[in-house]
Amino acid sequence: MNPHQRKTVLIGVALFAATAGALAYLPTLNDSQTATTAPGNPPGSTAITASQQQQPVVEAVFVLDTTGSMGGLIQAAKDKIWSIAATMAAAEPAPRIRMGLVAYRDRGDDYVTQVVDLTPDLDALHAALFQLQANGGGDGPESVNQALHDAIHAISWGQDANAYRVVFLVGDAPPHMDYQDDIDYPQTLALARQRGIRVNAIQCGNQPETLRLWQQIAQLGNGAYLQVAQDGAAVAIATPLDDKLARLSSQLDDTRIYYGSEAERSERARHLAASEAVRDAVPAPVLARRAAFAASTSGKAALLGDKELVDEIDSGKVSLDDIDPEELPEPLQNLSRQEQRQIIGETAKRRAELQRQIEEVAAERSAYLRKRVASEGGEQDSLERKLFDTVREQAQTSGLRYNADAPVY
Repeated sequence: MNPHQRKTVLIGVALFAATAGALAYLPTLNDSQTATTAPGNPPGSTAITASQQQQPVVEAVFVLDTTGSMGGLIQAAKDKIWSIAATMAAAEPAPRIRMGLVAYRDRGDDYVTQVVDLTPDLDALHAALFQLQANGGGDGPESVNQALHDAIHAISWGQDANAYRVVFLVGDAPPHMDYQDDIDYPQTLALARQRGIRVNAIQCGNQPETLRLWQQIAQLGNGAYLQVAQDGAAVAIATPLDDKLARLSSQLDDTRIYYGSEAERSERARHLAASEAVRDAVPAPVLARRAAFAASTSGKAALLGDKELVDEIDSGKVSLDDIDPEELPEPLQNLSRQEQRQIIGETAKRRAELQRQIEEVAAERSAYLRKRVASEGGEQDSLERKLFDTVREQAQTSGLRYNADAPVY
């Protein structure tokens, strides 16, 4: 494909160089960006611990049409990404979760595809989603073929034979089948089947041609065809507990202490500042959903990431005596080992108490939402319900059990 025709962008999952609360410093998703490596988590890295190898894995990539007609669904994705993650995390045994994104439009638009590689860092994924805007399109078919191709070829899928690997294609327009230099979706889906990647097709709206082709994509992808309203019909209910959960979540974030080389710590600080800038710009219900995810076993690990001092010392993964003082955060470097241990121990206790409170309030919020959803009706047609039912059925083959009777809202 000619370079001017195919503009595929690989967005590094932790390249964000922002200052806290300054959204202008967040990078835009554009053609000029190049991939960078997340601290301690290079894309496609196989350096995992023995305990991680034994833990089930969920790898989910959302292939999202970002043309003008998809504004409502894109907003739903921004608002509900944490609920979707929490729903996936509710399995037994608790899985490690990595999520990625392929945003697509069409040739002649600002971009054809933009790719966010699989990452356990859902703050980074949320930051990338936050930047997406619905624009372009309006002329019929879109570059679905290119988007599906990138979802299989430009994503660093893992090697665990038992992982639940899944793609959710979400759009309202059929693929262009008249581009001579495209790789058509049947060929891409055949490779996906060989690699054990399911491809589900979620149609927004009810365009007949999209219906026919989305059903075929789901069939060839060993997946499910789902249909939702144009805006996704996501459950959007604020609760009296959202503000409290948002505050607790912010306090929990403040207990994170990272170690490593100066370059690693600087990169981590830039990334955390960018994520904080996004959180400062979203409403309390979104932050409450993030807190609910943090209350899960999978969420705790995902939101801490690698080289988090308090967790790794508390779990026995590392010993403070084995860490060079120069690899500690500057406020700790000139303290005695005893003083360092005291600060780390006090932080661990504060974190445990905050996690307890978050779990308690998140459970209250969940009960409130279930009652509201039951009274208002329409839950069976919601995006959350259809994703939950699909994941619950498909993930069984990977040894994951979802015992809940409803998704996380």
